[in-house]
Amino acid sequence: MTERKPPGMTFETWIDKQIRTAQERGDFDDLPGAGKPLPGAGKPHDELWWVKNYIQREGLSAEALLPTPVQLRKEIQRLPDTVRELPSEQAVRETVEELNRRIVDWLRAPSGPQVPVGPVDAEAVVQQWRADRQAAQRRAAATAPVEQPATPSRRPRWWHRFTRRVRSSG
Repeated sequence: MTERKPPGMTFETWIDKQIRTAQERGDFDDLPGAGKPLPGAGKPHDELWWVKNYIQREGLSAEALLPTPVQLRKEIQRLPDTVRELPSEQAVRETVEELNRRIVDWLRAPSGPQVPVGPVDAEAVVQQWRADRQAAQRRAAATAPVEQPATPSRRPRWWHRFTRRVRSSG
């Protein structure tokens, strides 16, 4: 083992031997992607290619990579749109409560950049939700077609006259 490799002789390492025997057995035949270029070959080098592939493969948004305080700030900004379609005041309060719980958890052990984030006022969100809901109802009422009441006919139909006679005679 301590001898040097003589010049001109090939020296096969253990790894090279494993690869060679696997090739001889045909372990590398018919692999998926055989004969195709490597993914990303020919494109400019991107150091974050693996992150982009992970986001695409898992169906995540790029927001998942943001620091926690920035994610929380974005959620606070989107809160009116988030609660607008909720069916009840209780559901709005629960949504705000869940967001506030995550904000308080972050405030107890902050990490990442120091972005000012504070709990959301649930009463203000509920009040805005009510105002938005009333405005939507007014718009719907204004755009809804007005139904004309059916005008009653002047003469009752013949079967009504007939049933009145039968009842009065019987």
